[in-house]
Amino acid sequence: MVAQEHGEIPVDLIEQVRQRRAILFVGAGVSAGLGVPAWRGLIEHLGQSLGYDPEVFCGYTDSFLALAEYYRIRAGSFAAVRDWMTREWNVSDGALRESRVHELLIELNFPLIYTTNFDQFIERAFEVRGKCFNKVVSVADLSKVEASLPTIIKFHGDIDDEQSLMLCETDYFRRLTFESPLDIKLRADTLGSSVLFIGYSLSDVNVRMMLYRMKSMWLESGHRLPQPCSYIFMPRPNPVQEAILQSWGVMPIVGDRHDAEDALLVFLTRLAERSRKPAD
Repeated sequence: MVAQEHGEIPVDLIEQVRQRRAILFVGAGVSAGLGVPAWRGLIEHLGQSLGYDPEVFCGYTDSFLALAEYYRIRAGSFAAVRDWMTREWNVSDGALRESRVHELLIELNFPLIYTTNFDQFIERAFEVRGKCFNKVVSVADLSKVEASLPTIIKFHGDIDDEQSLMLCETDYFRRLTFESPLDIKLRADTLGSSVLFIGYSLSDVNVRMMLYRMKSMWLESGHRLPQPCSYIFMPRPNPVQEAILQSWGVMPIVGDRHDAEDALLVFLTRLAERSRKPAD
């Protein structure tokens, strides 16, 4: 695997997108552009709800998942948290119409969009533009999928379904086996397609675990052909993470702007422009 120059988009990814053979994986960084509180903001709210000073609460452990686990033990459920997220993650239809990043996600016409975001901004971006789509939160939704439409898979749950939300350490531990129905679907989808990850921080161990597991799934499948290359957009250079990702069969695409949101916008714009052009 040959490293890309910063700002350069691999020709193979452009071709995969042009042929609608690539899968998009969307993380919290995409929603952050709409002003949604970061993961830490959610955890601080959990601490406040239990009567803790936010800084003190976040200082008890460096695992936000463990802090969410503690909240669930104390509160009994995430019902109040879901209500808070519904209120706080309130973005107008106008803001979604004006979001060029979300417009580009639709314009790029990925057949499958996986997202670990609980919010519904991707779905609403389709709706405010009059675009039809499938939405999958649970295995029951798979039987309703219309094959001709793009499908959005809420891999870590949806804000409207408290039982689907993956917020706690034990939720992630249960997923480590990758044997849930959505995990099995992901395994089938990724064995023959390239995956593009955007909006992810590689400081998140869960994301790194997913990337590594995708590589392992290919090896365990017994395939002898080369694994389809997957890609992750990184707003800034990080030679350590870039080297590790390449060893897992994931090609880093590094932005060439200082601001992370601007870097993502430039990358998606270039990808859309180049994938519209006929192949050389």
